[in-house]
Amino acid sequence: MPARNPDLHGNVPDSCEVALLLIDVINDLEFDTGAELLIHALPMAKSLAAFKKRLKAAGVPVIYINDNFGKWQSDFRKLVEHCTDDDVRGKPVVEILRPDDDDYFVLKPKHSGFYSTTLDTLLTYVGAKRLILTGVATNVCVLFTANDAYMRDFHLVIPSDCVAAADQEATRHALEQMRVVLKADVRASTEIAIEELTSRVADESSRLPS
Repeated sequence: MPARNPDLHGNVPDSCEVALLLIDVINDLEFDTGAELLIHALPMAKSLAAFKKRLKAAGVPVIYINDNFGKWQSDFRKLVEHCTDDDVRGKPVVEILRPDDDDYFVLKPKHSGFYSTTLDTLLTYVGAKRLILTGVATNVCVLFTANDAYMRDFHLVIPSDCVAAADQEATRHALEQMRVVLKADVRASTEIAIEELTSRVADESSRLPS
């Protein structure tokens, strides 16, 4: 069903069948496996920043989806400030992936980006049919979000160089599960042409039963 107000009171100016989701990249990494995750998150952040730049140039909207880390009185800007202004382990990752002023953000209370959040509504107004899932951790919040997206009939792209976990084997296993079970495209971002993403959405949608 089409949205009655196509621009959500002017707050969702983008209209695109593809959306980029950055999951839990605004993260201080101050937890038990944070040091191990940082090793893999740094190269991931560099690949993701380059991919994000290409996507934004093509008009693809960018949505940051982030844990509130149990701090119900916090907000997204405070999380960014904490990770960039304080002496925390995740600071170099956040500096690479700092949000732009025109990016969207959604705070989540649990693992999936869809659970008890506004993401469904935002994606409806944007008109997204294909989701590019990136971020951390591959085998937890990325996987949970991918499962929920698949059940909502989104086409999934999960670039292997734009996700990370504390354990590379965990990333490999999760990517294989998402490739096989969720039919996700898990090629590296450098292998994906931006034009291919939008054209494939149209092609795949045309093959769906009416």
